[in-house]
Amino acid sequence: MEGLEATVLLGLAVLTGTVLAPRLRVATPLVLLVIGLLLGFVPQLREVQLPPETVLLLFLPIMLFRESWTTSLRSVRRSLWYIVPMSTLLVVASAFAVAGIASWMGLPWEAALILGAAVAPPDATAVAALGRLLPQRTFMKLKAESLTNDGTALVVYAIAVALAMGGQVTPLTITATVLISYLGGAAAGVIAAALAYLVMRRLHTTLAINLTMVLLPFTAFLLAELVSASGVLAVVIAGLIVAWIGPRITTAGSRRQANSIWTFGVFVLNGALFVLIGLEVQFVLHDIPLAEVGWLLLVTVAVWAALFVVRYAFQLLFAPFTRGSAAPPGSTGSRHRGRVVNTVAGFRGAVSLAIALAVPLTTNEGSALAGRDAIVFVTAGVIVLSLLVQGPLLPAVVRWAKLPPDDGALDEYELAQRAIVGAALAAIDDLAAEHGIGDEVRDRARAEGYQRLELTNARAVARQRAGVDDEIAQLEGMLDETEAATGAVSAVPPTGAIRTVSAPLEMLAESDGVDLTQRSPLIRHEEATRLKLALLDREREVLLRLRREGTVDDLVVRRLQSGLDLEEIRARGIESID
Repeated sequence: MEGLEATVLLGLAVLTGTVLAPRLRVATPLVLLVIGLLLGFVPQLREVQLPPETVLLLFLPIMLFRESWTTSLRSVRRSLWYIVPMSTLLVVASAFAVAGIASWMGLPWEAALILGAAVAPPDATAVAALGRLLPQRTFMKLKAESLTNDGTALVVYAIAVALAMGGQVTPLTITATVLISYLGGAAAGVIAAALAYLVMRRLHTTLAINLTMVLLPFTAFLLAELVSASGVLAVVIAGLIVAWIGPRITTAGSRRQANSIWTFGVFVLNGALFVLIGLEVQFVLHDIPLAEVGWLLLVTVAVWAALFVVRYAFQLLFAPFTRGSAAPPGSTGSRHRGRVVNTVAGFRGAVSLAIALAVPLTTNEGSALAGRDAIVFVTAGVIVLSLLVQGPLLPAVVRWAKLPPDDGALDEYELAQRAIVGAALAAIDDLAAEHGIGDEVRDRARAEGYQRLELTNARAVARQRAGVDDEIAQLEGMLDETEAATGAVSAVPPTGAIRTVSAPLEMLAESDGVDLTQRSPLIRHEEATRLKLALLDREREVLLRLRREGTVDDLVVRRLQSGLDLEEIRARGIESID
């Protein structure tokens, strides 16, 4: 099939899945994977292959950079006791557990270890796509784990491939591989982010800034590959650093444009990737001799079940070391349910398939690498089971777990909003004097600021009152379900009940002359714009200070900053984006 035909077909598949998913009330990646499986029944379409270098060099840098860029750095710091063992020790334990089972079921040991390395790490893009209904804290922990565990899996993969190819592996070479992979990857990420900082601080145009942002993940990956380090870790480190320093080296227009472009671009790449995984599964299935399919299906189910058992057992064993800040509050049963949710949410995806497809065809002696087809088949099968079984199962498990609500982000959002508006109001007199603003414009801005502050306070009070009313309603439902169902009264009026009445436009006066004692409307507009921009700068300054102090989360800062950017663009005019 020609490249253009495949591109159009892939685009149509993503469009179809995007339209169908909301109507079927199913997550979009699941629908896209099924579409890929169905398309794979057409022999000509199975020719559309997914080269491993395409995933490693095109898909992963973009998607991992986006996920790390939108990850809470504060959550990563607070959950290090959870993230470090889960992204290192658990990956190694999972790889060797899978290798032991696969070897016992007839796969050569070297191929079994490669298979373990391929399926050990949960996938960041799959977690991000399917784990949104989890509480914020749990979701961020899983996301951070899946962003950092690929480096460990690739180290295990390199060691396993060296064994399979007939090379010599010693404790010294293993130690060197681990150190180079992690330290080199981290250093490459820091260097790439530093280069981006030096370049972007001198750029002022939206297109130039965003082009630098697009080049950054590929640069980080390239620097890591040059020293045989982890390109995945380099991209993640670069993304976390840029997320922290970004507000000071980007503009409001570039951030608004980047949010739209990256969101759309990553969605398209992610959708195309799930369709291609479905096609790849069909290709592998038809390429395996029929006599081996039954055995390989048993191996696939056994490996998938082993990943479940190892992940839950590892959390249980390491609970005394991670309970301090990461465990959900409540009884032992609550912690057990949280571990079950965490286990089900460990999806496998693109990284696993890329590792499996990258396995060499022959050894150093030129003979065929034993078990390669089985590695690809089982890996693809584990991905399908992970997405098509764990994905639909996760919502039911979350409802069963009854995890405590996580309203911390909303509380911090309201706190930060009140803080930045209050700081701007406190500085309005000084800013007006500094920028030569008239009293009329200053007083109007002050009145608007107080209205925003009152609205924020009213929303916070209404939300708290609604939470109390919900608790009362639940208690009444426990006592008398029928009465609660018929007598519940909403404490918060619907949005439509609050109406703003605007007076019709009227011609207040007509005159042939002009009152020269009044300030020109153009002057007042310019003064209002200058004051607005000065107030926005003060609000951003306070917002970033709150982030530095750890008072508010990075994601809260990102959400509030997006609103401030929109106000700045409105003040400057839409032309400022260009």
